[in-house]
Parts: sequence; structure tokens; C-alpha cells
Amino acid sequence: MMNHEINKAFRKRLNSGGAVLIPGAANALAARVIDQLGYEAVYISGAGLTNTNLGMPDLGFISLPEIAEHTAAIRNITSLPIVVDADTGFGNALNVHHTVRTLESAGASAIQLEDQVNPKRCGHFSGKDVVDIVEARSRIKAAADARQDPDFLIVARTDACATHGFDAAIERAEAFIEDGADITFIEAPSGLENIREIPKRLSGTPQLINLVVGGKTPIMDFSELDQMGFGLVLYANVALQGALKGMHDALSMLKSDGRMDENGPVASFEIRQHAVHKDHYDELEKRYSDK
Repeated sequence: MMNHEINKAFRKRLNSGGAVLIPGAANALAARVIDQLGYEAVYISGAGLTNTNLGMPDLGFISLPEIAEHTAAIRNITSLPIVVDADTGFGNALNVHHTVRTLESAGASAIQLEDQVNPKRCGHFSGKDVVDIVEARSRIKAAADARQDPDFLIVARTDACATHGFDAAIERAEAFIEDGADITFIEAPSGLENIREIPKRLSGTPQLINLVVGGKTPIMDFSELDQMGFGLVLYANVALQGALKGMHDALSMLKSDGRMDENGPVASFEIRQHAVHKDHYDELEKRYSDK
């Protein structure tokens, strides 16, 4: 399926009503599993890429070329819509323009941009700050202008709850919608009442809510968030946190026991090969072999 067809179907799905549960993938293997389990879309988390590929915290260390490389790798193995976290867009409005063109070309279906200062911090860390509203709006305007496919989606995130309060975050989201954002994302609301208010006060535009296991936003049932009117319910790093726990469990057992077989806390060899579609490549090898 071509990118335009994927993007068009994703926009139609979001506009049809009913929330989309979207998990994050820090690499193509995680995206394979997300696809195989029947999710409707996949999210590329800047925090996940930074943790997984650099072994560092989400403090603005990841770069645009690295994100583009992972986007292209994930697009190569799935036809799911890909929502890509592009942090602050890596600079001013001109940089944002370049970022959108780069990630759209790499296979993204949507790009998420935020209003933090550079270098950004994880939305659930302390010590965040946001740029002024003029600069924040210029990022979204540049992103909307830069897209080449009209069905490529702009996700505008604000971290203003932590610095300016909930009402200011709502006001920023309203401004971003005026500037061309297709989806808005108020990061780290800390109270249930504020969560309920988001889709009420920003009705008419899909809203994304980010549920971070152990983060500042209380975990709520998907069905409840769907009923509230959220369009995207994001678990950006559940796959990463699950994999990290799995690595700890398996490697701790290996160290204590000095051996590991398929009775341990590991996927079987067969499940591993199924995850990467080895049978598909076996068939290709037969097709092109001279034997």
C-alpha cells in the first residue's frame, strides 16, 4: 500500500469516531509485533529511540537522521499508519519545515511536534519549559505548510500544563488548531477532571492522550477514554518497558543458573523467526535460487 493511501485511510479512521489505541515502537521488531497483534497504528517515540538505541534518558539527545532512519525501517515492514515523535522539530520554523519533509519522505503518516524549548525533556520529567506562543505557533504553521500529502497529519503537543497551567495549555491547543494542526495533544494532565475537560473544550478536533506507566497522568481504561471523546490513546513505551523487564528477568536467571532453555522467560526460537517473517524470506530465496 502506498503512503498516500495509508495516510488517507488513517485520516478517515480518526474522523469516523471511536478512539484508536496506539502503542509505541522503539525499533522495527517492536513494530512487527504491534502489527501482528492487530493494532491499527504504531507510534515512534523519541524517548523510546533514545532509551533503546543510545541507552540515555529522554533529554533531547536523538537527532532527525536517526528518527528518519527508524521511520524508514518501520515503514519497510508494515503498512500501518506511523505517527512519529519529532520532538521540537529540531530548531526554528525552517528546521520544522525540513523535519516534516524528511519524515514524510521516510514514510511517516503523522508528525508530532511540541512547544518545549530546545533541548526538550521527557513530558513526564520535572524542569520543563515552553517557548513563547509566537514561536510555538510558527512551528505548527511551518509544519502544515511543509506537508506534501494533504492527508499527512500534524499532531501539535503542548507541555504548558506544567509551566503555565491547564487553561493556558487549552488556549495553546486552540491556537494550534487555527494554525493547521489536525490533532492536539496536551501532555501530562495530572487530574481526572482536567482529562475529562480536554475533549469537551477542544471538540471537533481529535485529541491524543499519552498514558505513561509510572508517569504523571493517571492510567484510565481505554473504554472510558473512548467514551470521553479522545481520538488517540497512546502508550508510547509499554513495549519498551515490557522488553526491559523481560531482559532483566531472562538475564538474571541466566546469571544465577548459568544456563537458559525454552522453559525460561524467553520467546521460543520459532516465535522469534515468526516475528521477523523468516518464512517469507525463505520463499523469496527459493524463487530466486538457481537450484
